[in-house]
Amino acid sequence: MGGSSPCASCKLLRRRCTKECIFAPFFPPDDPHKFAIVHKVFGASNVSKMLQELAVHQRADAVSSLVYEANARVRDPVYGCVGAISFLQSQVSQLQMQLAVAQTEILCIQTQQVPALPPQIDQDGKSFLLSDTNYESTPQYYSFASSASSSSSYSSHVLQDPPKRESFWT
Repeated sequence: MGGSSPCASCKLLRRRCTKECIFAPFFPPDDPHKFAIVHKVFGASNVSKMLQELAVHQRADAVSSLVYEANARVRDPVYGCVGAISFLQSQVSQLQMQLAVAQTEILCIQTQQVPALPPQIDQDGKSFLLSDTNYESTPQYYSFASSASSSSSYSSHVLQDPPKRESFWT
């Protein structure tokens, strides 16, 4: 490449960098780690072959993908990017279930008769209704315990029996 310093790949491979160097546009000398990790995972020869088979306008995206996959492979040698994608899909699925439970709870609360007093929280984190008025029917009680602890705890969101209260006045 004339009088300038060699690209990161030529520097790492200890060879002379030429005008035709396929790595030079993508692996600048100021970012040697980028090529080092791609070289470690895929090998310089394989990367060179891949880039030569692609159209010039596709090479930058290919290098970006190779760097991303190489970093993922270093973190997780068995699954690489697939492991990260699976983990994120699992999280999305769990969050969708939690959202559905929360929406169901909101719908149940909205369809109930609004009490004169707001719900109170007991020591167990459960919500209960306090009221001095007589209802024709027993008020409904809901558990608002966190469902983040496990995906099987969704059964705690069903209607529960009211807590037993002792009167201090009798």
